[in-house]
Amino acid sequence: MASQLAREWLGIQQFPAATQSKLHELLGKLKQENVSTLTILVMGKGGVGKSSTVNSILGERVAAVSAFQSEGLRPMMCSRTRAGFTLNIIDTPGLVEGGYVNEQALEIIKRFLLNKTIDVLLYVDRLDAYRVDSLDKQVIKAITDTFGKRIWWRALVVLTHAQLSPPDGLNYNDFFAKRSEALLKYIRLGANIKKQALQESVTPVVLVENSGRCKTNENGEKILPDGTPWIPNLVEVLTVVIANGSKPITVDQKLIDGPNPNARGKLFIPLLLAFQYFFVVKPIQKAIKQDMAKESKPLWELRDVGLANRNF
Repeated sequence: MASQLAREWLGIQQFPAATQSKLHELLGKLKQENVSTLTILVMGKGGVGKSSTVNSILGERVAAVSAFQSEGLRPMMCSRTRAGFTLNIIDTPGLVEGGYVNEQALEIIKRFLLNKTIDVLLYVDRLDAYRVDSLDKQVIKAITDTFGKRIWWRALVVLTHAQLSPPDGLNYNDFFAKRSEALLKYIRLGANIKKQALQESVTPVVLVENSGRCKTNENGEKILPDGTPWIPNLVEVLTVVIANGSKPITVDQKLIDGPNPNARGKLFIPLLLAFQYFFVVKPIQKAIKQDMAKESKPLWELRDVGLANRNF
């Protein structure tokens, strides 16, 4: 599906009054920082809850969600305006097909994003996915190869299915901490980011529960197991990422095409030519001149210069 024209954000009126008030407060803070447009890119493997999270943030069903239907191959951008503020959320297909990174889906996503600026990346996974493996590393590497390492300084990790019961022997907070730590480690490995650099700008991890069975507080807000209303919490963390001093990612043709190995090699051509001249050509020329100087001159050459008579 292609991008849509911006419409009034009516879905915000579906939230409880407390959530609406907090969201308006956060949007007001962004406008004070001269941020009037926010573009969020949602990526991850298939079936982790990307589309459901998009629907939850907007308060309306804009992305199709079905447990019995595979994801489409086309990204979709939903644009909503509210009090002079524009929110763009880009939902994308899953990046894994048959146990491998889906290069076709990634290519379609890149072309879709041409000439767009990404303010925040939501990297979505499931809290109840107990293992992190090489496939996670491949997906993260594919995102890094596409947008560069800087994308992870404009990112936050979203873990869905937050209302799970941890495995026996672990309390909820310990399980969340271990799951977050494991995933952030693979982000560092897949993106080839030094541990110290990642710690200097820690990628935040937030919990999400899109199910209709999500518990609510006395104000009717959907809450996490610790009682935190998760929708305003997610948006608040978004504002923190935006304010961390890093720059948004502008997707231009150069970024899509990636580095040109031929162009990169051309930088070394003058150095190679200089090396060949001074360390190969010059020594050879010097050796030839020395050999010529040592070589006995033939009689005909001596005669030409008037010296041959000495031999007769």
